Amino acid sequence: MEYVGLQTQIWRNNFKSTLLLVAFPGLILVLSWIFFFFINDANTSNLNQINQEFLYAFPWISGAVLVWFLIAYYTHSALIKNATGAVPLSRKDNKRLYNLVENLCISQGMKTPKINVIADSSLNAFASGINEKTYTVTLSTGIIKKLTVKELEAVIAHELTHIQNRDVRLLIVSIVFVGIFAFVSEMAFRMIGRGSRSRGKKNGGIIIIAVLAFVGYILSMLFKFALSRKREYLADAGAAQMTRHPEALASALEKISQDSRIEAVKRKDVAQLFIENPKEKKKSFLTTLFATHPPIQERIKVLRQF
Repeated sequence: MEYVGLQTQIWRNNFKSTLLLVAFPGLILVLSWIFFFFINDANTSNLNQINQEFLYAFPWISGAVLVWFLIAYYTHSALIKNATGAVPLSRKDNKRLYNLVENLCISQGMKTPKINVIADSSLNAFASGINEKTYTVTLSTGIIKKLTVKELEAVIAHELTHIQNRDVRLLIVSIVFVGIFAFVSEMAFRMIGRGSRSRGKKNGGIIIIAVLAFVGYILSMLFKFALSRKREYLADAGAAQMTRHPEALASALEKISQDSRIEAVKRKDVAQLFIENPKEKKKSFLTTLFATHPPIQERIKVLRQF
């Protein structure tokens, strides 16, 4: 994969990402209509009734999704902190690191984000936030200590590129929508398990919800993976352009690949924010298909083409 015309690629990727984001609520509505179709015994002669029931439920479905989305969207910073054990870093805590972040931001004309640190000897980092007040770059103590200055600068540039390209906001949105399907699917299957002896239309409706929610979960995961994998390549390219040292990021990724597992990270949705997903081990076609990041060796290969 050779990068020619980076800004054009970013524009095209943002356009495709917008289409994918529209697909998330679209998928919720389509699956909701299918639910009413099956609950009416999958009878095409009842299309008017199916449409009426769907239109009646539409405001309630939309309202519930909107409330879920807003709560998750605005509480994600606290969730990420709790899931990683990250703590704020000030200039006096690590002047060298703080200056690296600040100098890169000055060179790009962007506001310096918050800096957090995870007390872990493994090597990893991620960016998060939805606006200038919440944008944050988080690094492990291991990556701070074990990388050279040039390598650390390249990693920080990678994360700042995610912020510049609004990747962090996009990923948070996709995580929220995937969470909706995961929650509904889990609750429906639990209800089926508790009421496995019961019969009738009510239990049949729960089964339909469970199946459709699971289908939605799988499809939304594929949407999300398509978003995150492409954006890792663009963030790598942006970091190479920002620092003028693509080899520094390639070298950093090699070191990160040897020890990226952050023990404090328990949630898979948070793990995918990192420069290398600490929860992923890509060994087969199936695991690669559902991977949140492209193979790190491929990323290194691309960087060394600059």
